[in-house]
Amino acid sequence: MDSDRNSNIGTEVDAHEEEDAYIKKEQTQGELGHLWDPEIAHLRKLYFKILGMTTVLLFISIWLFFPIYWGSLGETAQHAPSLKGYVINRDGSAGEGLLGQTIVAAFEANSRGEGVPDEKQHLTWTVVDSTYLASNDDVAHAVVEEEVWAAVVVNSDATSLLTSARASGNSSYDPRKAVTFYYNQGRNEIAANTFIVPYTTALLQSTLSTFNAQTNGQYFAALANAAEATRQEAVAAISRAPQTVSQPFGYQPVNLRPYTRSASQAVLLVGQIYIIILSFMITMNHDFARGIISPFLRFRSYARMRVFVPLVVYLPLSFSYAMVNLPFKITFGAKYNYAGGFFLFWVFVYLGMSGLGLATEAMITLLTPRFIAYFLIALIISNVSVASVPIVIQPTFYRYGYGFPVFHLAQAVRTIVFNTKNRLGLNAGVLIAWVVLSMITVPLFTWLLRRKEEEEEKRKNAGRDVAA
Repeated sequence: MDSDRNSNIGTEVDAHEEEDAYIKKEQTQGELGHLWDPEIAHLRKLYFKILGMTTVLLFISIWLFFPIYWGSLGETAQHAPSLKGYVINRDGSAGEGLLGQTIVAAFEANSRGEGVPDEKQHLTWTVVDSTYLASNDDVAHAVVEEEVWAAVVVNSDATSLLTSARASGNSSYDPRKAVTFYYNQGRNEIAANTFIVPYTTALLQSTLSTFNAQTNGQYFAALANAAEATRQEAVAAISRAPQTVSQPFGYQPVNLRPYTRSASQAVLLVGQIYIIILSFMITMNHDFARGIISPFLRFRSYARMRVFVPLVVYLPLSFSYAMVNLPFKITFGAKYNYAGGFFLFWVFVYLGMSGLGLATEAMITLLTPRFIAYFLIALIISNVSVASVPIVIQPTFYRYGYGFPVFHLAQAVRTIVFNTKNRLGLNAGVLIAWVVLSMITVPLFTWLLRRKEEEEEKRKNAGRDVAA
């Protein structure tokens, strides 16, 4: 064996090797007894010491890390006003239609917290000029591109169209075309289903219900004072188009990016936890396997092995994870063709697994296999806490999520599966940055540990020389 190689590498020594050897020695002596046998009192003491320390560390971990996840969900309703929306009034040539004015006034009041059970139970609505988003396609594009979370449009000449339909008895009149409500469920289904859709539909329903009653009252009051012939014509027109009085104005919700399959939840949140666990299992087994060969490797070869072997192993592992989704009809063809979307999904899963897995590979050097599980708890909770609901409705503390891998992996998956705003370049960049960081810290931590071991070995040898 190369002596220079040994001097550079040394032998990996478990911090508890002497303790383990002592226990093994004691186990081979004497006959088997019961737990409270006085002859194994010293071992029983050690047993309870280990179990007690584990319990204490878990207790500390619970109070350190679990509140992070609870806190990520606990105050979301209080931050609902952070969700922004547009109101566009196209009713009349200059927005002078009564319906448009009513909707604008109602949404402005709602943004100030008026008329809601809790002052925070509303979105923040901005009234924008109709020329800013000249068509409803432009409005839809703004919502899809995440300029806002939702948009409400009072469509062109909505008030005059009702007046005309009542006069002519237009049976094709559709009250729902008066107002259009755009939202993007695929951006975040929890925000859409919990805040955006319920708050907006409740506001639209209450506003339109009140306005419909008002406009009907005005209409029938005018008929009461009209000539008999006019009333007869109005009755005939109403009989042909009863919707003009039963529901003069309505609204139509348009979900621009539907949350298509419940199985998508597996790849958006729970699947991210599985990715961390799979990569952690590789770290644990690699730690055991490399201990066999490390004494025979120079430092550079050993450091390269620690970095690149896991990266190779993640390839088939991530591909298998991606393949599992195929039978469940995940919509990989939403933005690209199906094959392209699937392979792009695999690439991002691989990047995420690499970034998360190498992080545990780096930390196991410092924490050892006995304590790496506590880092795993922190890694899972800190990442998952910022991936379930939008960061904008979480407390400021959670802004760290914009730099964490699971947030960007989930965002990339939404782009591929739901055709949401394309940030794939940014998402890939953050994930690659995590990989590169670990490619630096793994050899760095390994070198520091080696240096520490070599210094301890030198001190031991110096002590022996003095004693001799």
